[in-house]
Amino acid sequence: MDLVFRAAAIFVVVYFVTRLVGRRELTSLEPFDLILLVVLGDLVQQGVTQSDNSVTGTVIVIGTLVLCISTLEWVTWRFPRLRSKIDGQPLVLIEHGRPIDRNLKRERLTIDELEAEARLQQISSLSDVRLAVLETNGQISFIEASK
Repeated sequence: MDLVFRAAAIFVVVYFVTRLVGRRELTSLEPFDLILLVVLGDLVQQGVTQSDNSVTGTVIVIGTLVLCISTLEWVTWRFPRLRSKIDGQPLVLIEHGRPIDRNLKRERLTIDELEAEARLQQISSLSDVRLAVLETNGQISFIEASK
């Protein structure tokens, strides 16, 4: 039973850490970020299983994590009012060609990063953007102004 409590506690911690890191950072992994994730995964595993290396312990931990994820998904599906609290809300970054500085600061995004994302979507200038939205999955959606 100890494994179940530790796995559930670590699930909650990892969930809140990913929320603190921000949506944007999770979509673009630099080499250091990848190394950090691998190290973090190993540390989480050690914290959950401690010295239990049994197959039964592993199955219990995996089952607990699957149950936690499934419960969270069910809660967001069943209670729409909680969905925005759990999954977050889309955030407008550009409106009518003008960056919204308050929202950029909130997500720790620079204009250079926004311009780079726009170029990846074949948009040459931010002034050509009617709306840019940071989606809940970390992607940025651009809607071009009609010409």
